[in-house]
Amino acid sequence: MERTASRTGPSARPSGLLAGFSAVLLAAGALVAAAPAAGAADADLARNGGFEAGLDGWSCSAGSGAVVSTPVHGGTAALKATPAGSDHARCSQTVTVKPDSTYTLGAWVRGDYVYLGASGTGTTDVSTWTQSAGAYKQLTTTFRTGPATTSVTVYTHGWYGTPAYYADDLSLVGPGGTPVTVPPVPTGLEAGTATASSVPLSWTASAGATGYRVYRGGTKALDTTGTSATVTGLAASTAYGFQVSAVNAAGESAKSAAVNVTTGTGGGGGDGGGLPAHALVGYLHSSFANGSGYTRMADVPDSWDVINLAFGEPTSVTSGDIRFSLCPATECPNVESEAEFKAAIKAKQAAGKKVLISIGGQNGQVQLASTAARDAFVSSVSTIIDTYGLDGLDIDFEGHSLSLATGDTDFRSPTTPVIVNLVSAVKSLKAKYGESFVLTMAPETFFVQLGYQYYGSGPWGGQDPRAGAYLPVIHALRDDLTLLHVQDYNSGPIMGLDNQYHSMGGADFHIAMTDMLLTGFPVAGDQSRVFPALRPEQVAFGLPASIQAGNGHTSPAEVTKALNCLTKKAGTSCGSYQTHGTWPGLRGLMTWSINWDRFNNWEFSRNFDAYFGG
Repeated sequence: MERTASRTGPSARPSGLLAGFSAVLLAAGALVAAAPAAGAADADLARNGGFEAGLDGWSCSAGSGAVVSTPVHGGTAALKATPAGSDHARCSQTVTVKPDSTYTLGAWVRGDYVYLGASGTGTTDVSTWTQSAGAYKQLTTTFRTGPATTSVTVYTHGWYGTPAYYADDLSLVGPGGTPVTVPPVPTGLEAGTATASSVPLSWTASAGATGYRVYRGGTKALDTTGTSATVTGLAASTAYGFQVSAVNAAGESAKSAAVNVTTGTGGGGGDGGGLPAHALVGYLHSSFANGSGYTRMADVPDSWDVINLAFGEPTSVTSGDIRFSLCPATECPNVESEAEFKAAIKAKQAAGKKVLISIGGQNGQVQLASTAARDAFVSSVSTIIDTYGLDGLDIDFEGHSLSLATGDTDFRSPTTPVIVNLVSAVKSLKAKYGESFVLTMAPETFFVQLGYQYYGSGPWGGQDPRAGAYLPVIHALRDDLTLLHVQDYNSGPIMGLDNQYHSMGGADFHIAMTDMLLTGFPVAGDQSRVFPALRPEQVAFGLPASIQAGNGHTSPAEVTKALNCLTKKAGTSCGSYQTHGTWPGLRGLMTWSINWDRFNNWEFSRNFDAYFGG
C-alpha cells in the first residue's frame, strides 16, 4: 500500500538466472559418447521410451511434460517438456539394472540445450547434451553400474529460460536386472497432533518402495518419498480418515488400514474472525493525507467489514518499535479528535465491523532482525491495540522488510531471523488476545505468487532474495490467519499455474493469482516443496479503488468477471485460464483504499454490494 497515488513495483526483479554459470557449464559439457555394440543378452530396458503410452512410466518436474503428436522422431508420439522459471523440465524414470554391468543410453532430441543422462549408477553418473538441434538429433552415452547397483534413473531436461524441447525413442540397452515387484502395504500408520487445518502422519517404511501415496477419504491427497507427511487445507472440527500406499516402478500396493482423526476447533483463522460470509476490506488513511483527502472513521460507510488503519510505522527500520497517531491537523484540517476517533471505532465494532492496525505500507519498512526487535514489536503493537480498542493486526510489509538469507531454501522451516522473529511475534500477539484476534496480510505478488518460479536467492544465488519471502510467514501462521488479500496491483507479469505470464488490470490476473492460492503450488518448481492451498474463506484479492490509487486498476465489469469465474460454475467468465475449481466461499475483496473509493464516488464498494447483495 502506498501513501502516494501511484508507485512501481519492487525495483529488483529476478533476471535471467545463472547466466555466467550456464555458460561455463555448457562450455564444459560432455561430448557424445560412441555407443558400443550391445551384447546378445542385452535388451532395451526403458519403459515407454517412445512415449506412445503418454507419460506412463515417466515423471516430469513441475508438471512440465506433455506428449505431442508432432514433431516426432518415430511412431506417433514424442515428449514435449517446457522449462519454467528455475525449473528446467526434467523428465525421468527409474530402471532396474544389474550390478557391474555396462549400459548404453540413447535418445533422439530436438531443441536448444537438451540433456540426456543417468544418475545413481554407483560409479560415475553421466550426461550428454546438445546446444542446438533444429531437427531431431541422437544423443548417446555409456556407463557401468557399481557392485551393489540394482537401479538407475535416466532423464532428459532442458535449461533455464529456454523454449520447450522434444525427446523421442529413448532407450537403455544392457542386461536386465531382477524384476521389481510391487512393495508391501505400509504398516504402522499413525497421526500426530492435529491442528484446525492439518494432520501430521507417519508410517513404517515398505521394502522396495521408492515413494508413498497418502489418501484422504479414499482420494489421493499427496505423494511423498519419505515416511511422514502433513495433510493440510482441512476444515476445522471435522473427522477425516487417512490411508497410505507404497509405490515403485512395478506399481502401487494396496492401501493401509485407515487412521481416523478429527481436526481442531480453530480460532481467529478457523472461524473467519467473525466476518460475514463475503467481506469487503479497505484501508483508511488515518495517519496521513494524500490526493484522496482525509476520511473520518465515523464517515466510513457500512459497506466496509474490515477497516485497516494505515499505518503503524517503526521508529527505525530495525527497532521493532511501532507507533501510530492520527493525521496532524496541519496536514488533515478535518481530522477528528482522539476521543471522537475512539468512539467511532466502538460504534463500528458495535455494528459488527472489525478495525485493525495495519503495520508497514510503502514507507514503513520493518525488519525484526533481532529478538529485541521482536519483543519491541509485540509490546508496541499491543499498546496500539489496547489504546484504540482494536480487533487485531494487518501485516503489510513491503519493500525490503522481508527477504531470505542465502541458504534458506525451504519455506516450511525458515531460518532467516526477520522471518522467524515475525512469526514468533505474531504468535505471541495471538496468544495474548485469544481466539477473537483477527489477523490479515496484504503482501504483493512478488512475495507470494512469484514463489512458483523463484524462492529467495535460489540454490546457486543470484536471484532477488525477497522473491516468495512471504510464503514461510503465511505457512507458519495459516492456522491463525483470518484473511490473506494479496495486492493484485503494482505488479509485474506473474506466471500462473498454466505456466503462462499474466498481467494486471483485468479479470485474468485476479483469476490466475487467486487460483494459485486456492490450489497450492510447488515452490520454485520443486514438487517436494508444495505450498498447500488456503481455505476459500481465508482468501480475498486486492485491487486499487480508482485509477489514481495505483497501477493495475480493474474496471467493475472485469472485477465481476473474476468473481463469477472463481465463485460460480467452472468456466463462467474465466476466459482462456482454466481454474482448478470454483470456490463459492471465497471471502471477498480488498482495496486500496476507502479514501480513494470515496474520491471515486464509491464505485468499488457499490459494485461489491451489488454483487454480493449488500
